[in-house]
Amino acid sequence: MNIEPLTGVTKRPQVDAVANEPVAQYPVRRWGAVIALDVVEFSRLSSQNDELTYFQYKSHRRELIDPKLAEFGARFLKSTGDGIMAEFETAQDAARCAVHVQQGMAERYQDGAADTQIFFRIGVSCGRIIADVEDIYGHDVNVAARLQTLAPPGGITMTKDVVDRVRDVMRLPLEDLGLRYFKNMCHPVRVYQCRFAA
Repeated sequence: MNIEPLTGVTKRPQVDAVANEPVAQYPVRRWGAVIALDVVEFSRLSSQNDELTYFQYKSHRRELIDPKLAEFGARFLKSTGDGIMAEFETAQDAARCAVHVQQGMAERYQDGAADTQIFFRIGVSCGRIIADVEDIYGHDVNVAARLQTLAPPGGITMTKDVVDRVRDVMRLPLEDLGLRYFKNMCHPVRVYQCRFAA
């Protein structure tokens, strides 16, 4: 897994300035919102034409997804091969990023053969997160990863906690999927979905 910076290279601080800075203590416990994004049927697409699939995915990342992650202030980004895990400070930032990505992808779907197009699923959760320099951890990080598997191609699934924080400021075509049980999780999760592409 590769950790990908969202910002460019910054000027190296002076040695004295670094020496006087407090040393970060890890792990860090904080509240955050997480999106998990994954390519639908990536293995099938790759088996048909792995080079085309690779270049399409990289094009979507470069031209749409990464700029949206930066625009909405993702403070952590991890590449998972054919997907992404990103953390945001607020549920609104995470949900807006997810919506903008799927709406942008819907516009890009208009070109190309349907059987070779890339679609994404996105899951969004929020809660307490444990973070260190390499990764983010915790129940709500795991929930985001599980949620994206429930999302329709081109759609988004969210927890009730996320929906409660965004429903008054974002108009979303939400559908209540009810309580869902995920493997190795003690309690069910209330899930909502919204669709942006057929």
